[in-house]
Amino acid sequence: MTARIQVGGLHIAQELWQLVDSDICPGTGIDSATFWAKFEDIINEFSPVNAKLLEKRQQLQQQIDQWHIDHPTKDFDPAKYKAFLFEIGYLVPEGEAFQISTENVDHEIAAQAGPQLVVPVKNARFALNAANARWGSLYDALYGTDAISEDDGAEQTKQYNPIRGNKVIAFAKQHLDTAAPLAQGSHADVTRYYFDAGVLRMQLTDGSTTTLAQTDKCVGYQGSADAPSAILLVNNGLHIEIQIDPSSVIGGSDRAGVKDLLVEAAVTTIMDCEDSVAAVDAEDKVEVYRNWLGLMQGNLVASLTKNGKEIVRELNDDRVYTAANANQSTDIETVTLPGRSLLFVRNVGHLMTIDAVLDKNGNQVPEGILDGMITVLAAMHDLKGNNNGRSNSRKGSVNIVKPKMHGPEEVQFTCDLFAKIEDALKLPRNTIKVGIMDEERRTTLNLKECIRAAKDRVVFINTGFLDRTGDELHTSMLAGAFVPKSVMKQQKWISAYEDWNVDIGLECGLQGRAQIGKGMWPMPDEMAAMLEQKSAHPKAGANTAWVPSPNGAVLHSIHYHQINVADVQQQIKQRPRASIDNLLTIPLLAEGVTLTNEQITFELENNAQGILGYVVRWIDQGVGCSKVPDINNVGLMEDRATLRISSQYLTNWLEHGICSEAQVMAALKKMAAVVDTQNAGDPLYTNMAPNFDGIAFKAACDLIFKGKSQPSGYTEPLLHAYRIQAKAKAG
Repeated sequence: MTARIQVGGLHIAQELWQLVDSDICPGTGIDSATFWAKFEDIINEFSPVNAKLLEKRQQLQQQIDQWHIDHPTKDFDPAKYKAFLFEIGYLVPEGEAFQISTENVDHEIAAQAGPQLVVPVKNARFALNAANARWGSLYDALYGTDAISEDDGAEQTKQYNPIRGNKVIAFAKQHLDTAAPLAQGSHADVTRYYFDAGVLRMQLTDGSTTTLAQTDKCVGYQGSADAPSAILLVNNGLHIEIQIDPSSVIGGSDRAGVKDLLVEAAVTTIMDCEDSVAAVDAEDKVEVYRNWLGLMQGNLVASLTKNGKEIVRELNDDRVYTAANANQSTDIETVTLPGRSLLFVRNVGHLMTIDAVLDKNGNQVPEGILDGMITVLAAMHDLKGNNNGRSNSRKGSVNIVKPKMHGPEEVQFTCDLFAKIEDALKLPRNTIKVGIMDEERRTTLNLKECIRAAKDRVVFINTGFLDRTGDELHTSMLAGAFVPKSVMKQQKWISAYEDWNVDIGLECGLQGRAQIGKGMWPMPDEMAAMLEQKSAHPKAGANTAWVPSPNGAVLHSIHYHQINVADVQQQIKQRPRASIDNLLTIPLLAEGVTLTNEQITFELENNAQGILGYVVRWIDQGVGCSKVPDINNVGLMEDRATLRISSQYLTNWLEHGICSEAQVMAALKKMAAVVDTQNAGDPLYTNMAPNFDGIAFKAACDLIFKGKSQPSGYTEPLLHAYRIQAKAKAG
């Protein structure tokens, strides 16, 4: 039994009450008793509304299911289907044009285009690494990944390989030529960087001197003007620091003494309480909230042992430079840049409840409401300057990403909740900003009205292929069998979805005021491919996109130097809006198409392996996000979104007779043995085969065989139930 403290009508898990009372409240101006009294008022007011919104989801789904039963695929009429969606309120009428009016938006959100990390805040070390990934070594990111090929003697070796190092340096100099070209020559030809009368000058190998083609791209330096140790450049709003140290191994081999390029990379980071986190009870939530508190107070630390030595991680300090034109008739003497990524926090959505707090009737409270209240309380330390000199929001905002909202009503509910939290915590109206994740079908189709509901708060919209596909599958479950997952990205609705999000965002005035984001690069070990392909995101008008690691952020930053997203967005504004009719095109197998046994087997095994590889770590070890080897042993960053799409796919194929339960079970058992082998080196791992009687295997089966009855196809209800069971069994 969980020990509880009663405050008013609430029964609060003792460890959560203790965290709030002893650690979070002091310094905020809000005492613990007041906090819980206000929270109880909010629960009493908003829990019933939350429940009605969830009931509406179910009602709409039942109506859509019945429509598909009454209108088989052969009789499908797109116009009648669209009219039906309007009739039941799934589609809402589009209102007049408007522009968002969000104020006090942080510079990193409004003005800087760049990579974005998403990290489970439950892991303090991961959280710190992500927060500090605002700046990263380009040389290290190139040298330590496949971004630089190992051809021609450039292998990664235990000792420094100068052949590989030279390839890295050549790449980096070329990057400088793109981001900050010289008036003449190349950065590869520079023998000396120095300042003269506030202007950066370069001496070249032929003895001549030159400047930058655009001299205002140099904004500062460290060290002395005639022999700087660092030079700060800016391009498309992102910074690059040329680090100079001729006494270092790398700098000593460079004709200009350059030892590295420190690049501004993960401009923003989402500290995640949701899809990448396995948090099912008060113990887990306290860990989540404590780490977020440490980030907001600027004092979070984590230690690890590496090569026999203890390494302590903490938040980086800001970076300070002498202004390039200092002492040249200007009042600007120094340039200070944040040393840390601007942190969002992603709260849980509307669906789940949690027993960390029970209401006056003994019911679990909605987890998303609890997240909102506590994460904002913790963020008040940052707002009040109790942050160890390591501020997060310089505009006095709390930036919350809210996932899995279905349509404008649910966005409005979130905004109403945030207003009530502001009142409870005595914060100015619209202190709390909202990020709308466009990952549910009803939100996509009504995106303009969703943004309208949050027009005074919205700072972020994005697309998420995996969750969005999961909802596409579940919503249209009875329409027919879906095309294989391997060809889903080629379907008409996907390109319309990606374009529609940008089109609507720009129509509603997000440019220069909010982020328009794109999804994750899922393969952290495939950086060469990422460099080749992920430029598509800024080219699509996204001023941020998700990356799986700090190295990924460093390398993705290259794309934002190559592409001016603001210019791209201006061009996109001239094109016609994407077609809602394409968005409504359900990606079903064409009539008369029959899949071969080989195709079916491949899809079954590929999905089964992905499900098991993720679920076994979630259930047995409480790992909500990790690099999971796929069926070909390629490491993929997996979270609940990947699980949702895989499980719903198999549910759909079972529903429409593409495969049988026996075939799915055979694939699960075969892949369980594969996953066991892939995890053979993990001492904490418990094999699923050959008995197949473990909690994790049972959870994976239920996600598929009970997938049709899961609300919106979400995986959380089953995962939480089985994780709680596993924790109880482990004692």
